[in-house]
Amino acid sequence: MKSLLVKYFFFFAFLALTPNLAAQSTPDRLLTFKSVGDAGLLLHVFNPKGHKAEDKRPVIVFFFGGGWVGGTPAQFYQQARTFADQGIVAISAEYRVKSRHKTSPFECVKDGKSAIRWVRHHSEELGIDPNRIVASGGSAGGHVAACTALIPGLEEDGEDSSVSAFPNALILFNPVIDTTEKGFGVTAVGTNRKTEISPCHHVREGLPPTLIFHGTADKTVPIENVRRFSMLMNEAGNQCTLVEFDHKVHGFFNGSWFRPESDDVDFHATMQKSSAFLAELGFL
Repeated sequence: MKSLLVKYFFFFAFLALTPNLAAQSTPDRLLTFKSVGDAGLLLHVFNPKGHKAEDKRPVIVFFFGGGWVGGTPAQFYQQARTFADQGIVAISAEYRVKSRHKTSPFECVKDGKSAIRWVRHHSEELGIDPNRIVASGGSAGGHVAACTALIPGLEEDGEDSSVSAFPNALILFNPVIDTTEKGFGVTAVGTNRKTEISPCHHVREGLPPTLIFHGTADKTVPIENVRRFSMLMNEAGNQCTLVEFDHKVHGFFNGSWFRPESDDVDFHATMQKSSAFLAELGFL
């Protein structure tokens, strides 16, 4: 906990020294969507300029990467602000991780579903359209986002199950999509539960339109995993588009705000294609 506080101290100190960057890359609101024990989980909300509660904007909810062990919502601040500037309410959601909450990937999926459900249930307060919710994320966060649509069960006790946690579209950045020995995460989920939250093993018809970005040189999540998932999705009658980035490794999509060494070329490419995808769906 102490190390986390130190991290955030330096993070906000950095923003204080760069006011223009701070204005662009800090949330407009922080909202608690879930409390589990001592853990209060927040939504980091970025609103379009002039946004009002009576608006019915589309919304995108991002989940950060980190192998279900660590990570920060700040990973997707640059994407969130970019989407907010295009008129979409953008949210970077917290969820429990092993390093801070001693949890497993199964709790991560529960929290992802809780976030989507809370956003839909509070659509009037947020000024969003409950029928235009996009779940998104990178790596393990891409897995969490995918699971909100693909994995049955794993609902948090006490939540209003009449409010759906099922998103209307998915945008996934090098997602963990197979948790068996063929992919990533079998040690974390356990061999006896290796297909329980493995999106590749739960493809069926009726899933939301999906866009995936993946690097062909990814050594963490093999490109074969997403190629197979995309094929299975389309064979089941779903819309799934895989955009491959030649010779790119895991995390290639991160922008310079989160990863200063980035030249933002891949960030802008993924954002441009994401915007086109959402425009085709009528979300933009």
